[in-house]
Amino acid sequence: MNSADPFPSYRPLLFSIAYRMLGSVMDAEDMLQETFLRWQRAPVEEVENPRAYLSTVVTRLCIDQLRSARVQREEYIGPWLPEPLIMNDPAPLESTILAETLSTAFLVLLENLNPVERAVYLLREVFDYDYAEIAHITSKTEANCRQLFSRAKRYITERRPRFDTDPAQETRLLTQFTQTILSGDMNGLLETLAADIVLYSDGGGVVAAARSPISSAEKVAHLYLHSFRLVPTDVIFHLARINGLPGVVGFYSDGRPYCAMAFHIEGRKIRTIYQVLNPEKLRGIRR
Repeated sequence: MNSADPFPSYRPLLFSIAYRMLGSVMDAEDMLQETFLRWQRAPVEEVENPRAYLSTVVTRLCIDQLRSARVQREEYIGPWLPEPLIMNDPAPLESTILAETLSTAFLVLLENLNPVERAVYLLREVFDYDYAEIAHITSKTEANCRQLFSRAKRYITERRPRFDTDPAQETRLLTQFTQTILSGDMNGLLETLAADIVLYSDGGGVVAAARSPISSAEKVAHLYLHSFRLVPTDVIFHLARINGLPGVVGFYSDGRPYCAMAFHIEGRKIRTIYQVLNPEKLRGIRR
């Protein structure tokens, strides 16, 4: 690679597209590696616009990857959640991209769009590509892209949660949440939970986890107080930003991740918990 190679400057953009498309850091990195290899093999005369060329390659690779992974997703044991992205650590993300579009809630909603709908929506709504560019990338007509975007945006807008809490309040709430669980304080734990809270727990069939969402504060509180009695005593919990949301990450004493929990908070209550226990999705997390 020579010093004039533009690929490194576009890498954050390409990662941002790939991670939102796939919900996996490892898969996104694989797509970037394949994009780089194709970039190196591309005849110079065919690449008038590097940004357009690279965006096209990575998006089409992600669409193909999603199509091949569809059966795996359908057969996934329990709720599927995206691989946690810890925002405290340096991450190859553009600062202008809204953190909300990285949130677990947003990425889970994207799972209900087909691969092309997902690509059209992200390229237009998040990355501000014009319809002519999107039509070329997806091999669709501009009119078709407008229809796909309109349908996808309506679906996402109707279901997308709002995030409006302040960091200090989030810290106090999650500190109380973890302390009451570790101390076995049922009443204190219930004070942190919305009455209609929903817990999504992703174990992937690899480790024990609820295979369907759990609703109501009482059920969620009982589950946590029971399950945390079984947590190894050397696990230490740290507050973190996970996919742009307030979160908690548990680590074993040797630095291996045990779990990652992202929280959707409204007012002074936890409305939703997205908990990843599947060790295959935690491998990229470092203390």
